[in-house]
Amino acid sequence: MEEQQTPFKAAVQPGLTIGLVSLAITYIAYFIDSTLLASGWFGLVAIVLFFVLIIYFGRQYRAELGGFMSFGTAFNFSFIAIIISGIISIVGQILLFHVIDPSLPDVLADASVQNTLEIMESFGANPDNMSTEQLDEMREATRNNFTLGGQIKNFGFGLVVYAIIALILGAILKKRDKSLDY
Repeated sequence: MEEQQTPFKAAVQPGLTIGLVSLAITYIAYFIDSTLLASGWFGLVAIVLFFVLIIYFGRQYRAELGGFMSFGTAFNFSFIAIIISGIISIVGQILLFHVIDPSLPDVLADASVQNTLEIMESFGANPDNMSTEQLDEMREATRNNFTLGGQIKNFGFGLVVYAIIALILGAILKKRDKSLDY
């Protein structure tokens, strides 16, 4: 009888794959137009692709387990895969922002502030009412997210988001063997 993999072992390869795919998409977007990284559409596409890949790999793991998986197993698998993917992504982003293109945080901060102002305007707010100091604070706060400390802090906060996403994915991926019901 073949021994089944633990959720941790089963999540390593999918986590590596998802992390590398995420990193490849980030670098492709950077080479096409670096301001794409500050686009809401880019983030949305990345999240959808992320969910699709986790569900795909989760279903493969569930099939390896005989077609059934408890919520706990599905949660553990998803959470570990997401953490591994996140670690790969943060390492790649640190390389991008601090080694490959140290001026990129400024470009992305400017693009993010511009996107925010456009969103404010679309909701009827007048961005011209904002003072120069407020705009500078927004730009600096956004730029701080791309520093080494900011990226590590965001990853720490991201762990909470990862857990919530893993809970959702665990609910999607679980499948109970109803033949065991009496």
